[in-house]
Amino acid sequence: MTKVKICGVNSPEAFDATVQAGVDYLGFVFFPPSPRYLTPVEAGILSARAEGGPLRVGLFVNPSFDEVDEVLQSVSLDILQVHASPATVAALRDRFGRPVWRQLGMASAEDFPAADELADGYVVEAKPPPGATRPGGNAVQADWALLATFRPAKPWLLAGGLNPGNVAQAIAQTGAPGVDVSSGVETAPGKKSPELIRAFIAAARG
Repeated sequence: MTKVKICGVNSPEAFDATVQAGVDYLGFVFFPPSPRYLTPVEAGILSARAEGGPLRVGLFVNPSFDEVDEVLQSVSLDILQVHASPATVAALRDRFGRPVWRQLGMASAEDFPAADELADGYVVEAKPPPGATRPGGNAVQADWALLATFRPAKPWLLAGGLNPGNVAQAIAQTGAPGVDVSSGVETAPGKKSPELIRAFIAAARG
């Protein structure tokens, strides 16, 4: 079954809908410029609404050890997802003893990661568009034809521009073993819709 991650969960309603729908991964964003940003304390309060359930994933951008430490004091994370270099990924794995996923922006096969990279997995999306103020795909659809040739030895999630209407096609075309959505299940930036969350999961697994 296709793995599903709902990223940028930042409200009780979104958290409850995500947990109840039985997703695999639930993401908290720890990058202040994002409209989905949570403080570590806010993330801890949300996470405590349910015992167990989806694995908790923390999204960071070029984080320091201190930044990750501060978050982990308030909320237990199962996975660190980072916009960072392969060297930083390796250092974070060593320091925190948790799986680390690296975010990959892809425009060509030259952007594919090295086979010996130490990341535990990848979240794959389009490269940021010109003038973007945030890293990541910024809701731009990735090159699905390119990603149909991406077959790393490690797990990966397809992200960027996904929504309930196109996720099934994206999975079929790319062969992605998992998908990651944020803005595609929102009614406004940072405002998750429980109905869209449920629809996305149904489409991804249908």
